[in-house]
Amino acid sequence: MEFLVKAIVFLPLFAALIAGFAGRAIGDKGAQWVTTLALIASAVLSWIVFFKVGFDGAGGTYRIATWIVSGTFDGAWSVRVDTLTAVMLIVVTTVSAMVHLYSIGYMAEDPSIPRFMAYLSLFTFAMLMLVTADNLVQLFFGWEGVGLASYLLIGFWYDRPSANAAAIKAFLVNRVGDFGFALGIFAVYMMTGSVQFDAIFKLGPELAKQSFMFLGYEVPALTTICILLFIGACGKSAQLGLHTWLPDAMEGPTPVSALIHAATMVTAGVFMVARLSPLFELSPTALAVVTVVGASTAFFAATIGLTQWDIKRVVAYSTCSQLGYMFFACGVGAYGAGIFHLMTHAFFKALLFLGSGSVIHAMHHEQDMRHMGGLKDKIRQTHALMWIGTLSLAGIGIPFILGTGIGFAGFHSKDIILEAAWGAHSGVGFYAFWLGIAGAFMTAFYSCRLMFLTFYGQPHDRHHYEHAHESPAVMLVPLYVLAAGAVVAGIAGYSIFVGHGWEGFWRGAIAMESSKEALHHAHEAPWLVKLLPLVMAVAGILLSWWFYVGSKANLPQLVSATFAPIYRLFYNKWYFDELYDFLFVRPAWWIGRQFWKKGDIGIIDGVGPDGLAAGANRMSGILSRVQSGYLYHYAFAMLIGVAVLVSWYMLSHGR
Repeated sequence: MEFLVKAIVFLPLFAALIAGFAGRAIGDKGAQWVTTLALIASAVLSWIVFFKVGFDGAGGTYRIATWIVSGTFDGAWSVRVDTLTAVMLIVVTTVSAMVHLYSIGYMAEDPSIPRFMAYLSLFTFAMLMLVTADNLVQLFFGWEGVGLASYLLIGFWYDRPSANAAAIKAFLVNRVGDFGFALGIFAVYMMTGSVQFDAIFKLGPELAKQSFMFLGYEVPALTTICILLFIGACGKSAQLGLHTWLPDAMEGPTPVSALIHAATMVTAGVFMVARLSPLFELSPTALAVVTVVGASTAFFAATIGLTQWDIKRVVAYSTCSQLGYMFFACGVGAYGAGIFHLMTHAFFKALLFLGSGSVIHAMHHEQDMRHMGGLKDKIRQTHALMWIGTLSLAGIGIPFILGTGIGFAGFHSKDIILEAAWGAHSGVGFYAFWLGIAGAFMTAFYSCRLMFLTFYGQPHDRHHYEHAHESPAVMLVPLYVLAAGAVVAGIAGYSIFVGHGWEGFWRGAIAMESSKEALHHAHEAPWLVKLLPLVMAVAGILLSWWFYVGSKANLPQLVSATFAPIYRLFYNKWYFDELYDFLFVRPAWWIGRQFWKKGDIGIIDGVGPDGLAAGANRMSGILSRVQSGYLYHYAFAMLIGVAVLVSWYMLSHGR
């Protein structure tokens, strides 16, 4: 087991080093296949570990090396393998392997293929370090590693100003969240003397009784720690307030979008909350904050997805919304349901992103859906595969059949989250449930809107339509693999993740008491609660069809004109970018300009180089006039000097 886990973690790193430093020697094809084969091997090994850990009870903690030792602090580099780790391993490596394979076709004409493949593998390695961490410091290493890799990949096309701006924005927004996360880690060590998970969990009940001074106030220790850690999760997982970097991340190549949104960076926050669930479950206030923020994000991001025209941005806001579902599942105690949705979401969201990339590839890099239309006859396989991803995202399935219902993966995982929110029987639980229901309706509407605008109706750009063609096999094979996951992952995983036998699967990898209560109430939810998400999803699909296919009138334009203020609010992303520009960017720009103009130029340059240099220049000009070259001038100067010297001597001795 130890060898398997180490191989899973380090194969992507070795591949990244080979592609990055030996890319010129092995060529584009060599870099592509070295990284891709390494990830496929890592994915195969991850599935073996998953079955051994999840069903055979294998697992443990394996020390790799001594890392940081200072006084009583011992931050060992170890890999922790339990059920939660095993689930994340299959999600990260499977999706990453498919993204690597897909990139062989999608990036075939790019001049920097080895660098791109190296970045992808480095991204995967950082995420694997994060999910196998046995302590908070190692987790923070992986946490910052995915942040660095996302910066490199979002700004991969560095000759584009928009890509550079998006990369910087992602980096800076995440630094805000990471500052809170780092404070949380500091507070944990200050209160417990350890950063190792098992040691922290044992001290959790005592920690819940303690308080400390923070910003001049005495605050409950555990609640403050959990909220600080959750601020970090909000940055990485693009929750309300720190979400603004996520849609701009679409400036990177489409495989990057799929990797970020489906399996790596944005899922890190959800994983962290689930990993630290033994702490979070001891703080009802922190869980309430997680629930409210997650539910608000699920609703907020869905409203924006209704109005976007860029095909990748629609899917991006869908990711932001679905992450909200995962968080409020954790907030009501259903950690297993949150991780279950993380797993199913990875399949159908990667499918939708890579399918969108196939559309963009067919349309010669056109991303605006207003320039598409009628593509179902041109790219039949992509059309069918994207419908699978769309129906899974919309949560289509039939409840009550065979006990758990039959449907796409998203149906099983999203419905159990809504049922758990209802079953919480609390104010924040009902808040999450009803916003989740509204989000389910909007999700079905905008995801089908994407399909209808892209594949149906008349072509809006005849030139691109005429030259549209299906993607090569190397791009379609990953879509078929992910589509299989989008169909069967829910049915296969329901009973072991959240069904009646879930305790034997998780084996304490998540907080058991909270999950037991949450899932118990979820399974006892009334039939109307179980049926309502499907009703809303079907209603959203039918309304979307009526708007964009069935109606002869231009209903979208009519509705947007009738509700113009609301439409502008949603289309402009609730003006968060403008608000942050007013509150933070412009003041920072003004302060920087003052330091530049008045501080640097006015004071430092004025007094320093400009002032001293100008004075020396003026003095040298004056002195240079004395050097005339005439002998009588020098003789006269000597006489004046002698006269001054004699006068000084007589006056001084006369006293």
